[in-house]
This record gives sequence, C-alpha cells and structure tokens, in this order.
Amino acid sequence: MKIEEKTIDESIQGEATMVESKTDNGKKLYLESYGCQMNFSDSEIVASILSDNGFSTTRNVDEADVILMNTCSIRENAEQRVRNKLSQHNKRKKLNPGLVIGILGCMAERLKKDLLEQEKLVDLVAGPDAYRDLPALIEEVESGQKAVNVLLSREETYADISPVRLGKGGVTAFISIMRGCDNMCSFCVVPFTRGRERSRDPESIVAEAQDLFDKGYREVTLLGQNVDSYRWNISKKGEIQNPDKPVVTFAMLMEMVAKVNPKLRVRFSTSHPKDMTDDVLKVMAKYNNICKYIHLPIQSGNTEILKKMNRGYTTEWYMDRIKAIRTIVPEAFISTDIITGFCGETEEQHQDTLKLMEEVGYEFSYMFFYSERPKTLAERKFEDDIPLETKKRRLNEVQELQFKMSAEANKKTVGKVYEVLIEGVSKRSDEELFGRNSQNLTIIFPKDNYKPGEYVNVLVEDCTSATAIGTVVKD
Repeated sequence: MKIEEKTIDESIQGEATMVESKTDNGKKLYLESYGCQMNFSDSEIVASILSDNGFSTTRNVDEADVILMNTCSIRENAEQRVRNKLSQHNKRKKLNPGLVIGILGCMAERLKKDLLEQEKLVDLVAGPDAYRDLPALIEEVESGQKAVNVLLSREETYADISPVRLGKGGVTAFISIMRGCDNMCSFCVVPFTRGRERSRDPESIVAEAQDLFDKGYREVTLLGQNVDSYRWNISKKGEIQNPDKPVVTFAMLMEMVAKVNPKLRVRFSTSHPKDMTDDVLKVMAKYNNICKYIHLPIQSGNTEILKKMNRGYTTEWYMDRIKAIRTIVPEAFISTDIITGFCGETEEQHQDTLKLMEEVGYEFSYMFFYSERPKTLAERKFEDDIPLETKKRRLNEVQELQFKMSAEANKKTVGKVYEVLIEGVSKRSDEELFGRNSQNLTIIFPKDNYKPGEYVNVLVEDCTSATAIGTVVKD
C-alpha cells in the first residue's frame, strides 16, 4: 500500500480562523499558511501585528481586502501549488482592483523578483523577518506602489508579540523558541530563506506557555529548525553574553516550560541528531507532561550520503542517539525524515537506508524523493543524477516498509490504556472524538459527554497503520 508522499514541511496547510481586530479599520485579512509548523506559528504573529493595526481576519476570501499567503520553499511542487493559488487570487483582483495580494515566508525570500516583476502575481513581498513592516507595506501598495521587504535579521525573534491563535480547537498551540538555522545541510534552502540561528528569551517563552494554559490550552509544541541548539545568554564560542543572567540550554528551557503546570503537555520539533544530548532525554524522562515522542531526522542510512548532505553525523552516531533514547526514554515513539535519490545515491546506499529503518523500527516517517533547490550547496556542487523514475521507485520501497512498521507498532498498543488529550471531533464521525497520547499516536473513541481539552484514559481495542481505536476507561 502506498503512503501519501509528504514531508514535515508540507504537513500543514490552512486558512485563518476568524479573529476580530483590536482597533477596527473596517478591513479584512484572509491569511493562508502552507508548509511547516513554523510557518503556521509565523502566521499567528502576522495576524497579531495586523490585528493591532485594525485588520480582522476572515474565512471568506471573497470579502477580503488583503490576501496574504505564508509559503514554503522546501520542494518545487510546494512552490507550484502556491503559484496556482496566486493565479486564482489574481482572478479575484480583476473583479476587485483594490485587493492587495501578498506573499510571505520562505518563497517570498527566495523568489521576490520573479513574483513581483516577472510573473506579476503579487503586490507585496515580505520575508520571515519583516512582518513588523506589514502595515507600512500594505499602505505602500494602496498608494499604487509595489512593496517589498525581505531583509534578514540576526536579532528578530518576535518575542514581544503575543500571537493571535488561529487554530480552531483551542487545545494545542505552537511556541516559537528560535528562528533561522546555521546547519547548512546541502539539500536545504532554509538558511537562505530564514537567516542565521538566534534563540528567544526563555522568560518570554515561559510567559507565553503560562498565558496559553490560563486561556485553556493544554498542549504546547516548542518550535525551532533545530531545537537542540537552543541556547540563551551564551555564544557559539561559549562566551557568556550577560553575566547577570543565567545560561539556558534546550534541556533547561524544556524543564522550565514543563513546570508551568503538570496539566500542560509539552512537545518539541525538530531535533537534530548531532546536537541531541542525554540531558534533553533525562528531562523528558523526569516529567510526565513532556511527551514521549521524538522526531529525529536521519535523511539517509548511508554515512557517505550523509556527508554529501552535510548533516554532521554518521550512521553510527545516529544509532548511538537511538540507543540513548531507547535506554533513557524507553516508551518513546520515534519518527524521522527520509530523502530518496539524493545526488549520486547508489542502489546499495539506498538499501542501507532500508536496513537502518528496520533496525530503528520507526513508528512514523515523513518520506520524499530529492528535489533540487536553487542556491543550495547540493545544486552548486553535485549533479542531480538519479532518474525521477528511480527516485520514485526507491521512495515507494521506503513507504511500503514504513507502512509495515507503523502497522506493527500500532498493533502493540492494542490492549493498553493511554492518557489522551481530547483535541476535537473525529473526521470519520460526529459521534467520535480524537486526541493523541504522549507518543503522538492519534486515538479515536466514542464521544459520550467528553469535550476537547479534557484528559481521558482510553483502552486501545483496534488500530490501523495510522490511528488507534478504543473506548474510554471510566473511573
């Protein structure tokens, strides 16, 4: 059975929920988010900035005065999907010449000239570090000019902005703890579109988590391109930046957030194998409300390919981290990212990936074939020499193996009782609710009188390769 091809960076798409402006100027914003969790989090920052400037959000695109699309550049088809949607919005602009169409995020940073001048699909372009400038950029467009700000910053973290929560459930929320990336993986465009890595003040993160809990949220996900390299008040060289303030690592930050309230679940994404320490795992094991789930991208099961990818670790190093997880947090579920058909990958190297997958026994994977991105090291240094047919065949083999492992992992949950945080109504029936356990497994069960935001204990009675099905165990 073929699993849908998608990556973690393409797993979230959506439009904003309705948010009233704090000061009404009568204008409405339609906001779409494509791509990763970080993009969705950024959209909440955008909504907050524009709400402060008189914009209310709308779910009806036809009543919008401003349409903003927060975009992803991780793969070529992600960009094409956005272009197709922009073409649809431009048809609306012919009926409403005053409509402002703008593009935000990674695609904006990468394709500013093409989108503004050559394709003429947008009026406004704003990069990930330019969202504070959006009110001025919109005014510039309304005066008859094209507007652009894609300057990257070494300081911007938006730590002082309280995001407007756009999710419909009111149960789970994202907290951005850092921005940018310094890793320079050869296949990845993120360092060029989001800039250098910088960490956010831990006090502001804890305050945001406390505020979310007070408002009824029961789960937060700490977001960063590489959360394990979070460090506050200490430079990359180990120099203390402010002697009057403590140094805070990611393990310490996670503990601070876990202490907000034992009823507030804490997740995090994404980890990097070269930076994940035992300290992080020990904190996970110490607190019940830190979820026992780790997304640890491997990308390839062959050390030579990992070196070409500039990942900074070997398969031996990676397996040492897996061993540490299994030892310190034995109940944890582990997921990963896998790329098939990277430059020069041989059939033997592809088989190494399949062997590593079996050795680890991932509960879930995000899988895709290699898509060359402009300006990356791989584009400049290596030939994209694997035929598309071969890439897809290898991807299908990876998917089939993961489907089998996911099914086997979920079967092991049958007969066990898990604490589940209820997130909402199941897609398959209005009479069922869904939530996730600590291991990030979605569990479906009868609705009864339970409500989103509540914790229930669920006995798993059946499963598919993607979800578990059960009933609530009553006290």
